[in-house]
Amino acid sequence: MRRDPLYTARARELRQNANDAEKRLWSILRAKRLGGFKFRRQHALGQYIADFICLSARLVIEVDGDTHDDARQVVDAKRTEYIERIGYRVIRFWNSEVLQSTDEVAHLIADALGMIPPAQVQRFPSDPSP
Repeated sequence: MRRDPLYTARARELRQNANDAEKRLWSILRAKRLGGFKFRRQHALGQYIADFICLSARLVIEVDGDTHDDARQVVDAKRTEYIERIGYRVIRFWNSEVLQSTDEVAHLIADALGMIPPAQVQRFPSDPSP
């Protein structure tokens, strides 16, 4: 897939202007700190830019802010559909989850990477999954 220079420039701009939640999560993911998996941040995927991506695990992590109202959630659903269609799994966290429950977020990402047996995974109280 050929990279569009406009998306590359936008991704660079997003990396330079990361919010606090993205900075916190990047401190966990960068330099293969989480289980030896290599992550990239603000990586262009087609017409979208993924917040974080692990190419080898085909995992995309999105960090959503408070501005994700109903209209934004529709856009996010289309984005997720596209990313999943090209073969990636998408997991999402709110900024507040990353900032207030960093260890739990790291644990859920490790689970998504297959690093933790399912019985040991702790879920957020608002997570409806068992």
